[in-house]
Amino acid sequence: MSSNEKKMKKNSNFVLEFEKPLGSLLEKIDELEESNVEGCEDVIERLKKEFKELKERIYTNLQPHQRLQIARHPDRPYSLDYVKELGTNWIELHGDRSGSDDGAIVGGLLELTEGQTVVVVGNEKGRGIKEKQKRNFGMPQPWGYEKAMRLFKHAETFNLPIITLIDTPGAYPGLEAEAKGQSIAIARSIQLMSTLKVPIIAVITGEGGSGGALALGVANRVLMLEHSVYSVISPEGCAAILWRTREKSSEAATALRITAKELLDLGLIDEIITEPSGGAHKNYQSSATNIKESILRHLNQLKGFSLEELQEDRMKKFRHFGAFIG
Repeated sequence: MSSNEKKMKKNSNFVLEFEKPLGSLLEKIDELEESNVEGCEDVIERLKKEFKELKERIYTNLQPHQRLQIARHPDRPYSLDYVKELGTNWIELHGDRSGSDDGAIVGGLLELTEGQTVVVVGNEKGRGIKEKQKRNFGMPQPWGYEKAMRLFKHAETFNLPIITLIDTPGAYPGLEAEAKGQSIAIARSIQLMSTLKVPIIAVITGEGGSGGALALGVANRVLMLEHSVYSVISPEGCAAILWRTREKSSEAATALRITAKELLDLGLIDEIITEPSGGAHKNYQSSATNIKESILRHLNQLKGFSLEELQEDRMKKFRHFGAFIG
């Protein structure tokens, strides 16, 4: 049983609804271990076995709306958390060169392995209310996508692979963002990514929401963490449109087919990356190790592609979306 699991009862505000039976068991185990009462060893072992079995049963039968809750967990690692674990010599690059620096998008140079530098661009939601406000809760504005595009062009100029880490509810829907060309910025980012002649790997680490996610998601390989989600609209937004109430969001989550397994079956992503038991927030290092292993494997596969083949591979991949044979 991990130390993070033992913290569940101490951080009850962050225990998800379907995890509460686990939290109750942990409290009982902790109380017995701290009591030092003779003869309760067998009871403790039985409860630990019960905990393990219940945890396995819960996490192997998660519903889409439950996976969404894990994807939104406040302790889930964000892009800057992953950067610390994925490589060394991180150099963050700021600004869009037009006077703005959107905190919802972070990017820079990272030495993934010795001799292999990549450009990483990702969403950042921030920790604590002040940082969340600074980073606009991970929702980029037009200048955020301008910043991303500047980094994409930098990668192509120096022939560096691009890794995007996607975790956003969507692009910011505010009046100023819309007035200053939010949709155009997203479209330009999609257009640019489709034509870049370097390998691109996109990893959906949490929420992959709407066009805000797709703006960083036009890649040769699209990977998803096991409990991440990817959708054209949030389940709450879908429910509000179809049923005029957010209370139907769990039904919307099922209908939208937002989970990694469903999207892999549909051919919209290329691989599911395993998360530590209970979710990526239980063990940042383990989660990052799995991501890095997958990225390196796919980069190695793409090494044999010419510049033109990389571009064509990406274009062909996305042109085939939505094509079905009756």
